Amino acid sequence: MDFSVKPVLTGDRTVLRPFTEADAAPMWEIVNDPEVRRFTGSPPRELTPEVLRDWYGSRGAQPDRLDLAVTDPADGAVLGEVVLHDWEPVNRSCTFRTLIGARGRGRGIGTEATRLIVGHGFTELGLHRIQLDAYADNHRALRVYEKAGFVREGVRREVERRDGVWADEVLMAVLAHEWAVHRGHPGAVVTAR
Repeated sequence: MDFSVKPVLTGDRTVLRPFTEADAAPMWEIVNDPEVRRFTGSPPRELTPEVLRDWYGSRGAQPDRLDLAVTDPADGAVLGEVVLHDWEPVNRSCTFRTLIGARGRGRGIGTEATRLIVGHGFTELGLHRIQLDAYADNHRALRVYEKAGFVREGVRREVERRDGVWADEVLMAVLAHEWAVHRGHPGAVVTAR
């Protein structure tokens, strides 16, 4: 299993590619989008253009995670990111996260980007389990994850106080043997009778 290879993954609606330092400028706009800020939680440190330039400039050198830019195939514009991180080699598992800016929402790009990187995780990296957590009120993201084959495993209740209200987190995962059956399209699978 090798996370040091940073692939280009091409779909019909998006191209996922390795980040460069130059991607910090569009990502600065995306991480400051009100919807992105609302649903991604507080970053571990203050984000500045310089911090983002260092972060995105160093993604290609990370051997234990895969960060890819979600781009528009028409013009190459950066629309967001998809990430496989918190790799556990012994368990062949990792955590997935994504964020898509305003320009990429409502176009099926998030769903396709999720399917592309999760499929890569199973077929090329040999992962057994990919998990995620999302705020329970992030209905758009939860729908994307379900469409891509993630299964709800539970809820962590009142994990964080957001805007004066306690927020729940939904825990979801997809396993390699499930992915082998539906390839990110669980609604299209017909079971034999």
